[in-house]
Parts: sequence; C-alpha cells; structure tokens
Amino acid sequence: MTMISRLPAKQLIVAMVMCLALLLIATQPASMTPNQTHVLGIILVTLALWATSVVPSYLASLIFFTITLIFGLAAPDLVFSGFTSAAIWLIVSGFVIGSAIGNSGLGNRLAAVLDPMLTSSYTRLIGGLMLAAMLLGFLMPSSIGRAVVLVPIGMALADRIGFALGSNGRAGIAVVLTIACNMPSFAILPSNIPNMVLVGASETIHGVHFGYMDYLALHYPVLGILKAIITVMLVVRLFPATIDPVAKTAASGADTGTTSAAQFRVAIILLITLAFWMTDSVHGINAAWIGLATACILLLPGIGIVSPANFKTSVDFGMLLFVVGALAVGTLVNATGLGSLLGSAMTRILQLSHGADMLNFLSLSLMTTIIGVFATMPGVPAVLTPMAPDLAAQTGFDLQAVLMTQVVGFSTIIFPYQVAPLIVAMQLAGERLGNLVRVIMPLAAVTILVLLPLDYFWWKFLGWI
Repeated sequence: MTMISRLPAKQLIVAMVMCLALLLIATQPASMTPNQTHVLGIILVTLALWATSVVPSYLASLIFFTITLIFGLAAPDLVFSGFTSAAIWLIVSGFVIGSAIGNSGLGNRLAAVLDPMLTSSYTRLIGGLMLAAMLLGFLMPSSIGRAVVLVPIGMALADRIGFALGSNGRAGIAVVLTIACNMPSFAILPSNIPNMVLVGASETIHGVHFGYMDYLALHYPVLGILKAIITVMLVVRLFPATIDPVAKTAASGADTGTTSAAQFRVAIILLITLAFWMTDSVHGINAAWIGLATACILLLPGIGIVSPANFKTSVDFGMLLFVVGALAVGTLVNATGLGSLLGSAMTRILQLSHGADMLNFLSLSLMTTIIGVFATMPGVPAVLTPMAPDLAAQTGFDLQAVLMTQVVGFSTIIFPYQVAPLIVAMQLAGERLGNLVRVIMPLAAVTILVLLPLDYFWWKFLGWI
C-alpha cells in the first residue's frame, strides 16, 4: 500500500490539489502568464486547506500570505488589502458589541421576552428565529450587524431552554441564525455587500440602474422566502431536538426578571447604533465606522462594559486572519485577471445560444456560483459585470437580466469561506463551522436542482426572460 493510499480523505484531497497545482505550474498553459499560473496554484491549495480544515483556517491564510510574498506573486498592499477593508473592522466591532450584549446580560433579558413566543416547539423556535432575521434584513443593511444583534440573543435563548454546548438544539439555533442573517438578504437590494457591488458596477460600467421594488419582486419570493423555508426544514431535519419543559424551567430558573444598569446602558447604545445603521442612506456613514464608534464607547472605562480582559477573549485574531485571507484571495483573483480568464473559459464551455432560455439561465447562474468559489462572493460582480454585454449577445437576454443572474449565483454558497459574515456569526455563537457546512452544502444542492428551475419560471412569469 502506498503512502498516498493510507492518507485520510481530507489529507488526500489536499495532496491531490497540491499535485494539480504543481502540474499546472510545470505545464504553464498558453492562455496564462507565469504569474497567473503561480497565483492560481497557491489559491487552489489555500481553498483546499480552507475547505477541508486539514490545518486551522488562520494557518492556511498565513501560508497563503507567506508564499505569495516570498515569491513576489503580488505586492504587500494587495496581499494585506483585507486589513484596510471596512468588512474587517465591522467584524472587530461586531465581536465587541456581541461581548457587551452577552456580558451585560442583555441577551438573556431579550431571550426572556422571546421565550414565550418561540419555545412551544423546536420547529416553531427555528422558524421564528429565521423570520426575525429576515424581517431585520429589511431594516439593517449589514449582515454582520444583524448577526451581532441576533446571535447572542439566540444563544441566550438556547441556554434558557436547556440546550447545552454540543447539543443538536444549540447547533440548530446557531446555524439557522447564521444563515438567516445573511442568505435571504441577498434578495434585498441594500442588505448585503455583493448586492451593492453589483449595483455600483452596473451603474458605473453600463449605466444600468435597479429599483428597490423590482429587485425585491424578482428575487425575494424564491431566493428569500422559499429558500428560507427549505433552510428551516434542513436545520430541523439535520439537527433534531425537543424542548424539554423540565430542562427549560431549570435553565431559566435563575432569571431574576430585573434589568441592570449595565443592560440598560448597552440597550441604549445598541438602539442608537441600530438607528444609524438603518439610516445609512441618509447620513452616508459606512456601517463599519458606525460599529467602530460603538465599539469604542463600549470599551471606554466608566461608560462601556467590555473590560480589557473581555476584549481579549471576545476578539478572535485567528478568525480575523482567516477573513483577511479570504478577502485577499478575491482581490488577487481580480487583480491578476484570473477571474476574467475563468469567466471566459466557462463561457466557451457552456455554449450559450439564442432560444435556449432555460439552459442559458441555469448556465449563467451556475457560472456565477462556480466563480464565487474562487473569487469569493463579493468579488463575483467585479469579475462578471464587465462581461455582461457579451453574455447578453450570446444568450439573447436583456442586459439587465444577465446582470441579475449574478444574484442567483452569488446567493448559492457552497463553502463558508466564500462569505465572511457566515464565519463571524458561527464564531459569535461559539459553535463548530462543520455544523454550518452540514446545512449549506445540501442547501446549495437543493437550490441548484429545485430552486433554480423554479426561479427561471418566476422570471418568465414576470417577463424578465
């Protein structure tokens, strides 16, 4: 028996990807420059490490940074561009706000309010949390912001009903909130970063403007409502649990029913933060900077309630390194032209043609999904938006319709690293990322096999195709 055949499955996958990367570099495809080949090789290995968790995610990011810089594959300002991204600072502030909600007991207080409404059954609980996050998606433009508010409350609710760490019920709450705070809002125009990148790129490059209601009507019925229902069904099926009235009473018995000064202070600060987040279109301040201001207030001695010790334990530096690495991969894919090469290659493979409307719709959607594996979801519009006129000419679709198929694709997530808010929400919940993978992979399969064809007929009904 050879050494490779004795490797566990995950290590074998990584070994095969490393061999593929080396073969790619050695053969040097004619359509790619040497630098593009080398960058693609290290990106493939990094994606394999993230997807399999053979090494910790932060170590995979560090390996990616090190090899890229030592061999001069990209400038340091590109490699470390994630540290200057607003997203990373929204994540830092999110950890601080989440710590404040938990440490002050505000999460428990809000969980006590939700308890009677949601905990009559486990299915009602999972469905109710999904609905709450979906409603918040219409009010708050940041998926990380939604997670910062709802995940601590959800985990406090898990404690109240006796779902211990490692239990199915606790994992189910964490997973449904993680997905609910992010995925349905892909169908709401200003509520996720890829949406806004698409809108900005479409207006800048093609002069195409999308209205809020047109966008909502096109995407929300299938990608929002139906996908949310399927998510709830998957969570209940994959993480079955029962709410035990005895355990629930024991777990919530210590609740005094009083609101402390710290809880009141955090509640006021959080309400002001929410008001600024909800009115960002009026004042124009980035959600990350609002979150950063809130974090500063919560860390101030005498005003805030997050102590230096709590700050050190609440901010996961390893998680930040992972997110910065994911952002860097997307940046390099775009900066080196790999995204355009991948898009052009897939266009040739897909054989788009006039008259084959359903096949064209499915092909364009799947192309976006596949590119999102390499470029991460925020990078998808930057890759595909410039190609939209060519794709419209090949399919016979209207330019707006071609641009809108990107939403179908980048809302179909296969691996958590593609969307940083998913990672952050699971970290806030204190649950294993593998629990999330158990749901998003079958959800992606159901989306491709069932929801995409349904979405095509919905587009047809609305006259977009």
